[in-house]
Amino acid sequence: MTDRRRVWVTGGGSGVGAAVALDLAGAGHDVVVSGRRAERLDEVVTAAKGLAGSVRALTLDVADPAAVAAAGQELAASGGVDVLVAAAGLNVVRRHWDDLDLPGLDAVVATDLTAVAHCIAAVLPGMRGRRDGQVVVVSSRAAVRRSPGAGAAYSAAKAGTGQLVTSLNDDLHAEGVRATHLCPGDIATDFIDARPQVPDADARAVMLTPADVARAIGFVVASPPSVRVDELVLSPSATA
Repeated sequence: MTDRRRVWVTGGGSGVGAAVALDLAGAGHDVVVSGRRAERLDEVVTAAKGLAGSVRALTLDVADPAAVAAAGQELAASGGVDVLVAAAGLNVVRRHWDDLDLPGLDAVVATDLTAVAHCIAAVLPGMRGRRDGQVVVVSSRAAVRRSPGAGAAYSAAKAGTGQLVTSLNDDLHAEGVRATHLCPGDIATDFIDARPQVPDADARAVMLTPADVARAIGFVVASPPSVRVDELVLSPSATA
Protein backbone atom coordinates (compact mmCIF):
# COMPACT_ATOMS: atom_id res chain seq x y z
CA MET A 1 0.00 0.00 0.00
CA THR A 2 1.35 3.42 -0.94
CA ASP A 3 0.71 6.67 0.88
CA ARG A 4 -0.91 8.20 -2.20
CA ARG A 5 -4.25 6.53 -2.71
CA ARG A 6 -6.88 6.49 -5.44
CA VAL A 7 -10.21 7.57 -3.99
CA TRP A 8 -13.72 7.59 -5.38
CA VAL A 9 -16.20 9.89 -3.61
CA THR A 10 -19.85 9.60 -4.59
CA GLY A 11 -22.08 12.57 -3.89
CA GLY A 12 -18.94 14.63 -4.34
CA GLY A 13 -20.46 17.79 -5.80
CA SER A 14 -21.55 19.38 -2.55
CA GLY A 15 -21.81 19.05 1.21
CA VAL A 16 -19.93 16.24 2.88
CA GLY A 17 -18.80 14.64 -0.38
CA ALA A 18 -17.16 17.83 -1.62
CA ALA A 19 -15.51 18.46 1.75
CA VAL A 20 -14.15 14.91 1.84
CA ALA A 21 -12.79 15.18 -1.69
CA LEU A 22 -10.92 18.40 -0.92
CA ASP A 23 -9.65 17.11 2.42
CA LEU A 24 -8.27 13.91 0.91
CA ALA A 25 -6.78 15.74 -2.07
CA GLY A 26 -5.13 18.08 0.41
CA ALA A 27 -3.60 15.04 2.07
CA GLY A 28 -2.03 14.04 -1.24
CA HIS A 29 -4.53 11.53 -2.60
CA ASP A 30 -5.94 11.32 -6.13
CA VAL A 31 -9.70 11.73 -5.96
CA VAL A 32 -12.53 11.13 -8.41
CA VAL A 33 -15.75 12.93 -7.47
CA SER A 34 -19.02 11.73 -8.92
CA GLY A 35 -22.50 13.20 -8.85
CA ARG A 36 -25.40 14.12 -11.09
CA ARG A 37 -24.59 17.85 -11.47
CA ALA A 38 -21.56 18.39 -13.67
CA GLU A 39 -21.31 22.09 -12.81
CA ARG A 40 -21.05 21.34 -9.08
CA LEU A 41 -18.37 18.73 -9.70
CA ASP A 42 -16.42 21.24 -11.78
CA GLU A 43 -16.50 23.67 -8.84
CA VAL A 44 -14.89 21.05 -6.62
CA VAL A 45 -12.23 20.32 -9.25
CA THR A 46 -11.44 24.04 -9.45
CA ALA A 47 -11.26 24.38 -5.67
CA ALA A 48 -8.73 21.52 -5.54
CA LYS A 49 -6.19 23.18 -7.82
CA GLY A 50 -2.89 23.64 -6.03
CA LEU A 51 -3.51 20.89 -3.49
CA ALA A 52 -1.00 18.10 -2.96
CA GLY A 53 -3.29 15.57 -4.60
CA SER A 54 -5.73 15.84 -7.47
CA VAL A 55 -9.49 15.84 -8.12
CA ARG A 56 -11.26 14.93 -11.34
CA ALA A 57 -14.96 14.72 -12.08
CA LEU A 58 -17.15 11.84 -13.21
CA THR A 59 -20.79 12.71 -13.85
CA LEU A 60 -22.91 9.85 -12.55
CA ASP A 61 -26.28 9.01 -11.05
CA VAL A 62 -25.52 6.31 -8.51
CA ALA A 63 -29.15 5.16 -8.61
CA ASP A 64 -28.52 3.88 -12.16
CA PRO A 65 -26.94 0.41 -11.73
CA ALA A 66 -25.72 0.19 -15.32
CA ALA A 67 -24.02 3.58 -15.05
CA VAL A 68 -22.37 2.55 -11.78
CA ALA A 69 -21.04 -0.65 -13.34
CA ALA A 70 -19.67 1.33 -16.29
CA ALA A 71 -18.04 3.81 -13.92
CA GLY A 72 -16.41 0.95 -12.05
CA GLN A 73 -14.96 -0.38 -15.29
CA GLU A 74 -13.71 3.08 -16.25
CA LEU A 75 -12.06 3.57 -12.88
CA ALA A 76 -10.50 0.11 -12.99
CA ALA A 77 -9.03 0.86 -16.42
CA SER A 78 -7.43 4.05 -15.09
CA GLY A 79 -5.71 2.37 -12.16
CA GLY A 80 -8.48 1.23 -9.84
CA VAL A 81 -9.94 2.47 -6.56
CA ASP A 82 -8.16 2.05 -3.24
CA VAL A 83 -10.79 3.90 -1.19
CA LEU A 84 -14.51 4.28 -1.85
CA VAL A 85 -16.33 6.99 0.10
CA ALA A 86 -20.06 6.52 -0.48
CA ALA A 87 -21.46 9.96 0.39
CA ALA A 88 -24.41 10.28 -1.99
CA GLY A 89 -27.69 10.65 -0.12
CA LEU A 90 -31.36 11.50 -0.52
CA ASN A 91 -34.38 12.19 1.66
CA VAL A 92 -37.86 13.51 0.93
CA VAL A 93 -40.18 16.01 2.58
CA ARG A 94 -43.10 13.59 2.94
CA ARG A 95 -41.24 11.09 5.07
CA HIS A 96 -43.68 10.10 7.84
CA TRP A 97 -46.46 7.51 7.78
CA ASP A 98 -49.28 10.04 8.05
CA ASP A 99 -48.30 11.40 4.60
CA LEU A 100 -45.64 9.05 3.28
CA ASP A 101 -44.43 9.56 -0.31
CA LEU A 102 -44.12 5.94 -1.50
CA PRO A 103 -42.36 6.75 -4.82
CA GLY A 104 -40.07 8.95 -2.71
CA LEU A 105 -39.44 6.01 -0.39
CA ASP A 106 -38.36 3.95 -3.39
CA ALA A 107 -35.99 6.71 -4.52
CA VAL A 108 -34.47 7.08 -1.06
CA VAL A 109 -33.82 3.35 -0.73
CA ALA A 110 -32.40 3.24 -4.28
CA THR A 111 -29.95 6.05 -3.53
CA ASP A 112 -29.11 5.49 0.13
CA LEU A 113 -28.94 1.69 0.21
CA THR A 114 -29.10 -0.11 -3.13
CA ALA A 115 -26.71 2.30 -4.85
CA VAL A 116 -24.20 1.87 -2.04
CA ALA A 117 -24.17 -1.89 -2.65
CA HIS A 118 -23.71 -1.35 -6.40
CA CYS A 119 -20.83 1.08 -5.88
CA ILE A 120 -19.12 -1.33 -3.50
CA ALA A 121 -19.57 -4.19 -5.97
CA ALA A 122 -18.07 -2.04 -8.74
CA VAL A 123 -14.77 -1.57 -6.90
CA LEU A 124 -14.45 -4.87 -5.04
CA PRO A 125 -12.75 -6.91 -7.79
CA GLY A 126 -9.78 -4.55 -7.83
CA MET A 127 -9.58 -4.33 -4.05
CA ARG A 128 -9.70 -8.09 -3.69
CA GLY A 129 -7.11 -8.53 -6.42
CA ARG A 130 -4.71 -6.14 -4.63
CA ARG A 131 -5.73 -7.52 -1.22
CA ASP A 132 -6.17 -3.95 -0.03
CA GLY A 133 -9.10 -1.59 0.00
CA GLN A 134 -11.22 0.66 2.17
CA VAL A 135 -14.92 1.44 1.98
CA VAL A 136 -16.38 4.30 4.01
CA VAL A 137 -20.15 4.55 3.93
CA VAL A 138 -21.48 7.94 5.04
CA SER A 139 -24.62 6.85 6.85
CA SER A 140 -26.43 8.66 9.66
CA ARG A 141 -26.83 8.62 13.40
CA ALA A 142 -30.40 7.65 12.55
CA ALA A 143 -29.02 4.21 11.71
CA VAL A 144 -27.99 3.54 15.29
CA ARG A 145 -30.14 5.84 17.43
CA ARG A 146 -33.84 6.67 17.41
CA SER A 147 -34.24 9.75 15.19
CA PRO A 148 -37.95 10.39 14.54
CA GLY A 149 -37.29 13.34 12.25
CA ALA A 150 -35.33 11.24 9.76
CA GLY A 151 -38.42 9.49 8.44
CA ALA A 152 -39.26 5.92 7.51
CA ALA A 153 -37.30 5.47 4.28
CA TYR A 154 -34.13 7.25 5.37
CA SER A 155 -33.92 5.48 8.74
CA ALA A 156 -34.50 2.08 7.16
CA ALA A 157 -31.99 2.66 4.35
CA LYS A 158 -29.29 3.91 6.67
CA ALA A 159 -29.80 1.02 9.07
CA GLY A 160 -29.40 -1.23 6.05
CA THR A 161 -26.04 0.31 5.16
CA GLY A 162 -24.81 -0.69 8.60
CA GLN A 163 -25.59 -4.30 7.74
CA LEU A 164 -23.87 -3.92 4.36
CA VAL A 165 -20.71 -2.79 6.13
CA THR A 166 -20.91 -5.58 8.69
CA SER A 167 -21.35 -8.23 5.99
CA LEU A 168 -18.49 -6.76 3.97
CA ASN A 169 -16.14 -6.98 6.94
CA ASP A 170 -17.37 -10.48 7.80
CA ASP A 171 -16.92 -11.78 4.27
CA LEU A 172 -13.72 -10.06 3.11
CA HIS A 173 -11.60 -9.18 6.13
CA ALA A 174 -9.13 -11.92 5.20
CA GLU A 175 -8.70 -10.34 1.75
CA GLY A 176 -7.54 -6.96 3.01
CA VAL A 177 -10.87 -5.13 2.57
CA ARG A 178 -11.93 -2.87 5.44
CA ALA A 179 -15.26 -1.08 5.72
CA THR A 180 -16.53 1.68 7.99
CA HIS A 181 -20.09 2.68 8.84
CA LEU A 182 -19.81 6.42 9.53
CA CYS A 183 -22.84 7.79 11.37
CA PRO A 184 -22.94 11.59 11.71
CA GLY A 185 -25.70 13.50 13.43
CA ASP A 186 -27.17 16.69 11.99
CA ILE A 187 -24.90 18.39 9.46
CA ALA A 188 -25.37 21.98 8.31
CA THR A 189 -25.73 21.44 4.56
CA ASP A 190 -28.37 22.01 1.91
CA PHE A 191 -29.54 18.45 2.58
CA ILE A 192 -31.55 19.58 5.59
CA ASP A 193 -33.60 21.91 3.40
CA ALA A 194 -35.65 18.82 2.50
CA ARG A 195 -37.03 18.55 6.05
CA PRO A 196 -40.71 19.19 6.61
CA GLN A 197 -39.66 21.99 9.01
CA VAL A 198 -36.42 23.53 7.77
CA PRO A 199 -34.02 24.39 10.63
CA ASP A 200 -33.30 28.05 11.20
CA ALA A 201 -29.87 29.70 11.48
CA ASP A 202 -29.63 29.12 15.24
CA ALA A 203 -30.30 25.40 14.83
CA ARG A 204 -27.76 25.12 12.03
CA ALA A 205 -25.12 26.91 14.09
CA VAL A 206 -24.81 23.99 16.53
CA MET A 207 -24.80 21.23 13.89
CA LEU A 208 -21.76 19.41 12.59
CA THR A 209 -20.12 20.90 9.51
CA PRO A 210 -19.02 19.04 6.37
CA ALA A 211 -15.43 19.73 7.45
CA ASP A 212 -16.06 17.91 10.75
CA VAL A 213 -17.17 14.81 8.89
CA ALA A 214 -14.34 15.10 6.38
CA ARG A 215 -11.78 15.14 9.19
CA ALA A 216 -13.27 11.96 10.62
CA ILE A 217 -13.10 10.26 7.23
CA GLY A 218 -9.53 11.47 6.84
CA PHE A 219 -8.70 9.72 10.11
CA VAL A 220 -10.28 6.50 8.89
CA VAL A 221 -8.46 6.60 5.56
CA ALA A 222 -5.14 7.34 7.27
CA SER A 223 -5.47 4.36 9.63
CA PRO A 224 -2.89 1.63 8.99
CA PRO A 225 -3.92 -1.68 7.40
CA SER A 226 -3.83 -3.29 10.85
CA VAL A 227 -6.70 -1.05 12.01
CA ARG A 228 -10.34 -1.30 10.95
CA VAL A 229 -12.84 1.28 12.13
CA ASP A 230 -16.06 -0.72 11.97
CA GLU A 231 -18.43 2.06 13.05
CA LEU A 232 -17.97 5.68 14.04
CA VAL A 233 -20.76 7.89 15.40
CA LEU A 234 -20.34 11.69 15.33
CA SER A 235 -22.69 13.95 17.28
CA PRO A 236 -22.83 17.71 17.65
CA SER A 237 -21.60 18.29 21.20
CA ALA A 238 -24.33 20.89 21.86
CA THR A 239 -27.16 18.40 21.30
CA ALA A 240 -28.44 15.32 23.11
